[in-house]
Amino acid sequence: MKTIGLIGGMSWESSAEYYRLINQGMKARLGGHFNARSIMATVCFEEIKALQHAQQWDELGRCMQQAALQLEAGGADFVLLCTNTMHRVAPEIESVLKVPFVHIVDPTAQALRHAGIRRVGLLGTRFTMEQEFYRARMRDLHGIEVLVPDQADRELVHQVIYDELCHGIVRDAARADYQRIVASLQAQGAGGVVLGCTEIALLIGQDDVALPVFDSTALHAQAAVTLALQGDKRD
Repeated sequence: MKTIGLIGGMSWESSAEYYRLINQGMKARLGGHFNARSIMATVCFEEIKALQHAQQWDELGRCMQQAALQLEAGGADFVLLCTNTMHRVAPEIESVLKVPFVHIVDPTAQALRHAGIRRVGLLGTRFTMEQEFYRARMRDLHGIEVLVPDQADRELVHQVIYDELCHGIVRDAARADYQRIVASLQAQGAGGVVLGCTEIALLIGQDDVALPVFDSTALHAQAAVTLALQGDKRD
């Protein structure tokens, strides 16, 4: 079994979901008392959040590089970044690693293509919804068109993530707002919705909306389990 390296802490609530999903997935595949071999480098989200909102992406890239190299030095066979937004600096991370980097967009896009969906709604932080790094990879590598909410709703989605979900606050009113926004994306022609922030699954899931839901956290975790077991005859 390969060792999974996880860059976590953005936020710790979603990093805990990664740990749970990966270990549940490993036990489902192997049974018994099997769990995943993994190591996590946890960054301080308060520092990361400040740099994000100051648009200090070069410094953020250096922070993520340091965490990735820490994991590689600790024996990780491949690395996951446990957040969608910080994939803005994925090229910087990949540039310093000798081991593979598993990009969160790729397993999400593969699930969309398997479901026959070529136009999808995206919920995430303002950075993920508005910047090109996420939508361009979906479009250019996977042929999937990405729709995002209007500006006011992007601000609302962003605010709920940072001010509520990252603190473990889950409100019915916020869920209703997200449901309304998903319905508006469906009206624009979206065939599914990507939960493109690792905290959003704390608020809404498939039972809450009519569109097929693609949880990037769960799909990323599943990809990690599959890669960790490649070549393992027990699987």
